[in-house]
Amino acid sequence: MSTELSKTFDPAAIEAKWYSHWEGTGAFRPERPDAEPFTIVNPPPNVTGSLHIGHALDNTLQDIVIRYERLRGKDALWVVGMDHAGIATQMVVERQMEERQDKRTNYSREEFVDKVWEWKAESGGTITKQLRRLGCSMDWSREQFTMDEHFTKAVLKVFVDLHEKGLIYRDKRLVNWDPKLKTAISDLEVETENVAGHFWTFEYPLADESGSIRVSTTRPETMLADMAVAVHPDDDRYKDLVARGAKVKLPITGREIPIVADEHADPELGSGAVKITPGHDFNDFDVGKRAGIAAGDMLNMLDAEAAVCQTADGLVPDELIGMDRFDARKRVVEMLKESGHLVPYVTKTKKGEEQVLDAEPRTIATPFGDRGGVVIEPWLTDQWYVDAETLAQKPIEAVRSGEVEIVPKTWEKTFFNWMENIQPWCVSRQLWWGHRIPAWYDADGNAYVAMSEEEAQAKAGEGVALTRDEDVLDTWFSSALWPFATLGWPDETAMLKKHYPNSLLISGFDILFFWDARMLMSGYFNMGERPWDKLYLHGLVRAADGSKMSKSKGNVVDPLGLIDQYGADALRFFMAAMESQGRDIKMDEKRVEGYRNFATKLWNATRFCQSNGIGKSDTIKAPAAKLAANQWIIGEVQQTCEALEAAMADLRFDAAANTIYQFTWSRFCDWYLELIKPVLQGDADSPAAVETREVAGWALDQIFVMLHPFMPFVTEELWHAQASFEGGERSYDLILAKWPDPRAEVSKDATDAIDWTIALTTATRGARNELGISPGEKLAAFVANPSDVASRVLERSSAAIERLARLSPVTVGEAPAGAAMQVTAGDDVFIVPLEGVIDIDAERARLEKALAASQKEAGSLQGRLGNANFVERAAPEAVEKARDDLAHHTAEIARLEGALARLG
Repeated sequence: MSTELSKTFDPAAIEAKWYSHWEGTGAFRPERPDAEPFTIVNPPPNVTGSLHIGHALDNTLQDIVIRYERLRGKDALWVVGMDHAGIATQMVVERQMEERQDKRTNYSREEFVDKVWEWKAESGGTITKQLRRLGCSMDWSREQFTMDEHFTKAVLKVFVDLHEKGLIYRDKRLVNWDPKLKTAISDLEVETENVAGHFWTFEYPLADESGSIRVSTTRPETMLADMAVAVHPDDDRYKDLVARGAKVKLPITGREIPIVADEHADPELGSGAVKITPGHDFNDFDVGKRAGIAAGDMLNMLDAEAAVCQTADGLVPDELIGMDRFDARKRVVEMLKESGHLVPYVTKTKKGEEQVLDAEPRTIATPFGDRGGVVIEPWLTDQWYVDAETLAQKPIEAVRSGEVEIVPKTWEKTFFNWMENIQPWCVSRQLWWGHRIPAWYDADGNAYVAMSEEEAQAKAGEGVALTRDEDVLDTWFSSALWPFATLGWPDETAMLKKHYPNSLLISGFDILFFWDARMLMSGYFNMGERPWDKLYLHGLVRAADGSKMSKSKGNVVDPLGLIDQYGADALRFFMAAMESQGRDIKMDEKRVEGYRNFATKLWNATRFCQSNGIGKSDTIKAPAAKLAANQWIIGEVQQTCEALEAAMADLRFDAAANTIYQFTWSRFCDWYLELIKPVLQGDADSPAAVETREVAGWALDQIFVMLHPFMPFVTEELWHAQASFEGGERSYDLILAKWPDPRAEVSKDATDAIDWTIALTTATRGARNELGISPGEKLAAFVANPSDVASRVLERSSAAIERLARLSPVTVGEAPAGAAMQVTAGDDVFIVPLEGVIDIDAERARLEKALAASQKEAGSLQGRLGNANFVERAAPEAVEKARDDLAHHTAEIARLEGALARLG
C-alpha cells in the first residue's frame, strides 16, 4: 500500500523522530572495523553552557564533515563531551548558594565538591540536549567529561611526566589576579577595556634632601610598595644621580629606594623617570629583577581581595590597612596633596582660561577578568608554571613543515607570532572545583609531585608530614589532552590506536591559543606526534550590521529560536552557505527563511515525483538512459558530485553548499522536472516513461545523499518517504548510505542540446522580464546562422523551445527591420521583433528614467566612498552598506543599459 507524502513540510515533526531513531540505532558510532578512520573531537563546551550562535556554527561545520565522511565509507568518530569549566562552574554553584544565604566556606572542600557534582547531575549539560536539536551526529555512547575518573588519571599523569622532565615548576612570579574570584587567571582570560582615568604626577624627594625627582602614574596607590625609580641609562638629566647611588625617600611610607638605570624608562615620556613597583606591575617586575631584586624580596601591598595589606618592611600607615584598592587610591592622592608632593596638572578650558587639576584626564587601557568582571591586579604569588617555550618548538616545526596544516593559511602568521614569543603558562588556580594539583609539601616547603599521596610519601620518606597542594589546574590544561585522553590514554586502547592522530579539528579562531596550540603541545609531548592533520579556523557570527553580538547591545541571536521557527536544516544550511574562509558571518534571518523555502522546494519536488510514479532507486550506478534530458541529468549529478568533493577537500563549506543548492533547485527542480513533464504525462508504460522514472528516482536519491550532510532531517525523511510511497522500505537509513558513484558515460551531443535549450530559455525569460513582456506570450524569433547544436534542437525539439522559451515560430533566416530584442544561447543570436508586442517608446522612457536614477545614486555613493574622512570615520557597517549599495546600482546600470540596447 502506497503512502504519499503530506502536503506540508513541518520540520519540527520530523527532527525529534529522526534524531531519536539515529541515536537509538547506534548510527553515530564508529562500527566499521575494516574501514579507514576519520576522527574529529568537538571543542568541549562548558558544563554550565547553553547553545549560542557560535556553537551552532562550530558544530554544524563539524557535523557536515563527519556525515560526509561517514557517507564515503569511513569509520567516522565524532568525540563529544564537556569541560568541567573550573571557574564558571564554581561561580554558578556559589551563586546558587548565595541565593539561599549560604556560602562555600560553610563547607569542607570535599562537601563543596560533592555539591558541584550534584549540580552537574541535575542541571549540567543542558547544551548536550541542544546539540541534539541541531542534528549533531556525535558518538553519545562514549560521551566524555574532563572530570571523569579515566580523564583525571590522564591529567595527573601528564602533570607528573612534565614535572619529571623539568617542564612544570613552581615559581614566584606576577600573575593576573582576579580579586573577585580570588584566583590567578591566564593572559588569554584578560579582556582589556578603555576606561576613563587619570595620570597623576608626584615629586619624590631625594633622601639626601638635595632635590627631588618627578614621577607619573595611573595607579598612585601602588607607591606604597615602590622599590625603585628607573631612568634611562642615556638620559643626561639623571646620570649623576645614578652614578652617585642616589636614593629617594618615599612620601607616606618614608622608605628609601634607589634610582636605577634601565632602558624601560622612556626619556620622552613625562619626566623620563618611572616609579618601579615590582610586586604589582609586569614591566616593573622585569625592571626589579634586572636591578637585582629577588622575587621573594619584592614588596606586596595587596591581599587576595585587593585590599591594602602591610608590606614586609611594615611602613604602610595603619589608616590604609584593609582599605579597598580604589579607596586607597583616593586617600593616597589626598595625602600626597596635603604633604605638597602632588604636582597639579595645568590646562586650559575651551574659553582659554587656565584650569588647575589634580591629574591629567586620560583614557586608560584597563585589564578585566572575563569571568569575574572586575579589574585585574598583577599580584606576586607562588604558582605552578609550564615551560611553554620548550613545548612550543615541535608544534612550530610541524606547522612550518606542513605536517600540520592550518586553514585558512593566513592564520599561520598569527600562530607563529604567538608561539615564538610564548611566555611561561601559569596552570594553577585557587579554586576547589577542578583537578587538584598532585603535589604534597613538607614543613620546609619542599614539593613532592606524584600520582598519589602514597607515592609522594614514598618520595618524602617515612615520618615526613605532608600537606596536599590546595590549588587546582587550569581547565585548559586538561582540555589540551582531549584528542587522546578521550580515546582511553594513558591505556593503550584499540580506539586510541585507530583514531589517533585525529583527522581534523574545527574551532573558532578565538581559541587558537586557549586550546588549539595547547593541544599541539600536549600531543607532541605525550603521544610523540601531532594531535590532528589539519586545523580549520572559522570566523565569528556577527549581527546583521556587522557588529559583534553582545547582551548589552541586545543583538544576540538565539539559535534555538531560529530552529523553532525555521527548522534545524535551514539554520545549518545558512551556516554552511555563509562560511567563507577567513571571513565572519553576518546573521541574516531572511536567508535562514530562504533555506527553509529550499527544503520546502525539495519536499514539493519529491511530492511531484511521487504523483508521477517516481519512487526510490535500487542502484548506486546511474541507470541506462537514451533520452537527452535523462543523459543530461546524469551528467549533472556527476559534475555536482565532483564539485562537491573538491569543495569539501578544501573545506570550502560555502562552495559545497552552493553547489548542491544550485543543482537541487535549478538543475533538478526547475529544469529537469520541467523537461520530463511531457514524457511523464504521456504513455506511462512507454520505454521513455519507464526510463525517465528510473533516472528521476535515481537522481533524486543522489540529491538526498549529497544534501544529507547539510540538511540531515528533511533528506532522511524524504529518503524513506520514497520507499514507503511504493509500499516498501529502505534496507538502510540515509545516514549510512553510500556516497554517489554514477559511473556513467553520457552523450555530449545530448547534454549540449539540453544546456543550449536552457541557455536560450533563461536568456529569453530574462529579456522578457526586463522589458515587461508577459511570460506566457509567444514571440516569433529569427536566427540567421544557427550552430550545429541549434540546428539539431530546432529540428528535433521545437515543441520544447515553444513550451519552455515561448518562442514560436522560430525561423532560420534574417529578421525583418524594426525594433527588436536580442537573446543569445551559446554562439547563437536570436532576434525577436517587438513591433506590436510592447509600446517601445514608453518602455524606452521607463528604462532611461530608471537608468538615470541608478547612475545618479552610483555617482553619489562613489563620491562618498572616495572621501577618506567618510571611510575612516564612519561606522564600519555604514561604509559596508555604502559599498553594497554601490555594487547594486552598478549592476542595475549594466542591466538597464542591456535592456535599452535590446530595444535598438
